Amino acid sequence: MKIKRMGRTGLKVSEICLGTMTFGLQCDEQTSFAIMNAALEHGVNFIDTADGYPMGGNLETVGRTETIVGQWLKGRRDKIVLATKCWVPMSSEPNDRGLSRKHIFDAVEASLRRLQTDYIDLYQAHAPDPETPLDETLRAFDDLVHQGKVRYLGCSNFKAWLLATALAISDKHDLARFDCVQPRYNLLFREIENELLPLCHHFGIGVIAYNPLAGGFLTGKYKRDTPPSRDTRFGFLSGRTRSIYHKRYWQDEQFEAVEHLQDFFSRRNKSLTQVAIAWVLAQPDVTSAIVGATSPAQIHQSLPAVELKLEADEMEVCNDVWFRLPRLRDPEVAFR
Repeated sequence: MKIKRMGRTGLKVSEICLGTMTFGLQCDEQTSFAIMNAALEHGVNFIDTADGYPMGGNLETVGRTETIVGQWLKGRRDKIVLATKCWVPMSSEPNDRGLSRKHIFDAVEASLRRLQTDYIDLYQAHAPDPETPLDETLRAFDDLVHQGKVRYLGCSNFKAWLLATALAISDKHDLARFDCVQPRYNLLFREIENELLPLCHHFGIGVIAYNPLAGGFLTGKYKRDTPPSRDTRFGFLSGRTRSIYHKRYWQDEQFEAVEHLQDFFSRRNKSLTQVAIAWVLAQPDVTSAIVGATSPAQIHQSLPAVELKLEADEMEVCNDVWFRLPRLRDPEVAFR
C-alpha cells in the first residue's frame, strides 16, 4: 500500500480510502468492524464517512455509520486519518442541513460525539449549498480549524468553477482553504479530466476519487437482461424510483463496455474489479480511491489492485472505453 501526500499539505494517506456508507444498513456493526479490520490489515490508514450515512436509509438512520466507526476507532485513533462530511439533512428542521454557519457548527459537534473523538482530520462539504453564501461556509470551516476541532478541509461534488471560487475567497480573506476534493471518477465517467483535475494539479489540491467501481457496475456482476436486486445500488428506491446508479450506468453502451473489458482482461487472468481500481490509481493527479464493501471478502478481492500494474496496451484498452460511450447528461442529484 502506497502512502501519498494529500495535495500540497503534509498529510499522508493510503492510496486506498475505505468508504463506509454501507455501514449501519447493508452491514451490521459486526460486519462493519470486520471490514475495517481487513482494510487496516491491508495497510489502509484512511477512512471516509459522513454524518448522513448510511446511504439508502432515512432520517431515523442518519448518523448510524459514524457511530459504528466511532466504536471501532477506540484504541486505534492515532493510526487512522479520519474524514467525515456535513450537508445532508439530519432532521426535518430547516436549519439542520446545508452549509450554513449554524448547521456546520451543530454538525461538527454531533459528528465528534458519534465518532468519539475530539478532532476530525479531514472535514468536508458533502455537496454545494446554493442557499448559503460561500464565504459564510468558508469562515465557519476556518473557525473550526482554529478551534482545533478540524485539521484539514475538503469538499465533495464541487464543480471546477465552484472550487476555484472557494480558493479565491480563502486566499483573499486568509482563510483555511479546501485542500482536497472528492469527485466521482471511473472508467465509465471521466468528466473531471476536462477542468477539475487540471485545476487540482495547478493549485495542489488532493483528489479522493469515489465510485471507482461505478457502484459495482465495473465488477461485471450485473447483466442487462437481469433486473437488479432492490438491495443493491441499482435497485429501486422507495419501491418505485430507479436509483441514481441505474440512471447513470444502466445503458446498453455501458454494458457493452464492461463486457469488452471483462473479455479482454479475463484472457490475461486479471480481475476487472482490480483493473478498474488500478486504472484510477494510475492517474497522476489522484491521491486516493475510495473503496467500499459489504463484506470482508470484498475487501480482500479489491485491495490487491494496489499491486497491479497495467501494461501500456492494457491502459490503452481502458482509456479507449470512455471515447466509445455516449455523453449522457448526469441526472440531477445532490450527491453520490
